Parts: sequence; structure tokens; C-alpha cells
Amino acid sequence: MQNNGSKRGGGILSYLIALLTIFALNFILPRMMPGDPLQAIYGEEALVAMTPQMEAHLIELFALDKSWSEQLIAYVIALFHGNLGFSYYYKDDVSSVIMGALPWTLLLVGLSLLIATVAGVILGIESGYRRREQIDRLLLAGLMLLGGLPDFFLGIVLLLIFGVSLNLFPLSGAITPYSGLEGLGLLMDIARHLALPLAALVLVDLGGIYLLTRNTVVTILKEGFMLTSRAKGCSDFCLRYSHAGRNALLPVTTATGLRIPQLFTGALFIEIIFSYPGLGLMLRTALDARDYPLIQGILLLVTITVLTANLFVDRIYQRLDPRVRYAH
Repeated sequence: MQNNGSKRGGGILSYLIALLTIFALNFILPRMMPGDPLQAIYGEEALVAMTPQMEAHLIELFALDKSWSEQLIAYVIALFHGNLGFSYYYKDDVSSVIMGALPWTLLLVGLSLLIATVAGVILGIESGYRRREQIDRLLLAGLMLLGGLPDFFLGIVLLLIFGVSLNLFPLSGAITPYSGLEGLGLLMDIARHLALPLAALVLVDLGGIYLLTRNTVVTILKEGFMLTSRAKGCSDFCLRYSHAGRNALLPVTTATGLRIPQLFTGALFIEIIFSYPGLGLMLRTALDARDYPLIQGILLLVTITVLTANLFVDRIYQRLDPRVRYAH
């Protein structure tokens, strides 16, 4: 039990070290740049647009006229209060601006991760169990092709076909403006706007999960316990899902931790293509306006979300395979 606790504590400690490193870089890098610290944080163009009152407020907020130790204390206190700085482009706190876009990105990434994982596992199990049959060949060829396409390219293709040519789905946004929809009508409107960006992310991500599950199932089918289960008269469904499928979840769970950063990166590009009001579209706006505090806030929040999701996946893996918790 002591070894189990130390392993778990060591895993959490690794994530805390990574998180503290990110915080430190976010604090140190702008202040290491030559010249005025406020100019390093916001840029020369932003200072030209600022009023003297706003500039004085920011200097006081970040304690930029004080020593580094006092600036660090002010920075940590601001982080604990959820204060990531001030966006001069949106004329509001960075945390407030980001919280307006974060739910849309989490909805897009969360649903794509869930759908791609469930569909990839099911298709991989069925394909691996029917290895070398016609359905296996079709799934292998089709999903490998989709998986090799860049997500932004697939997004553009879906937008041109289903949005422009067939006019089946909206071309941009997350909801229809000034529609006055409520309840089920609002949910359906959100679903229609979400369909194409979600499909682009799922189709690109699906191939990797499918292939990993399929190859794992093919290997598991040759194991002795599978032959024993078949000899005992287990049904095909039981063999596929209770035995082969359950053991195939372990490598899939491991791969999920590596997929999360890629999904967030893909979502940032997809949101720009579909003008979806998430963090990706906001990041492009911040880059165009050179709103550096907003850029730093978005990247910091995405990094924290990825680290938290990886920690959650790590805990799930230990639940699925108890041997990890007792490994030396």
C-alpha cells in the first residue's frame, strides 16, 4: 500500500512540476525582454492605443514598477484570483474573455474525443475479429485514408460540400444570431452548427484509435485465454467485447493521453475555418491584434487543460489495469 501511495504521489508530483514550470515561463519570459516591461508584455502598438490612465492601472496591477520578487508575489496572487491580465483589444479581463469562448472549445473537443474513441474501439474490435474479411478491408482502407488527411483540409472539404454546395449546415458560428430559440430548438441549432467541425475532428482522429484497437484485438485473439474461452462455449459477442475488447482498452487509454494535445491543436484550426467562437478563433484575433496577455492566457489555459486531462487518463488507466498500481 505504501508503494501504491508513493507511485500515485509521484505521478501527481510530475504534473505539478510541469504546471509550475509553465507558470514560471509565463512570468519570466516577458520580463527578460529588453526595454519597458509593459511594452514587452503588450507590445508597442498596444501602448500607443492605451490611455495614460489604463497604462498606470496596468503598471499597478502587475507591480511593474517594483522588484521581481514583488512582481512574482503580485503574479501569484493574481493567478489565485483567476486574473490572467487585461485584454486591451476586448477592453476586459483576460479570464472573462476566455471564459466566454472556453465552453465552445470544450464542447467540440470533448465530444470529438468521446465519439472517436467509442466508434474507433467498436469498429476496431469488429474489424480485428473479422480479419481479412471484406468489411475489414473496407474499414482499414477507408479509415487509413481519412486519418492521413490534415484536419483543416478535411474541414474545408466538408464546409464546401455540405455547407456551400448542399446548404445542409451553417457556414459559421455556434448559434444563429437573433433567432430567439429556446429549449430543444436551441439545442438543435447548436447541434447543426457543431456538426461539420465535429465531423472533421472525429474523422481524422478515428483512424488512429481504430487501427490501434484492431491490431491489439488481432494479437489478443491468439492468446491462450481466448482459446480457452472459446473452448468453454463463450458466444462471439462475449469473446469480442468481454475478453478481447476489455484487454484492448488498455493501449487505447494510453494513447488517449497523447491524443488530447493533438485534438486541442486540431480544434484551434477547425474553429478558424468554421468561424466557431472558441479559443482557436479568439487566438487568431489576439494574434492579429497582438494582444499578448490574451495570447498567453489562452495558451496557459489550454496547457493546464491538457495536463489535467492527462492526469485524469492516468488515473483511469490505473483503474483498468490494477497491476500498474502495484508495479515496482
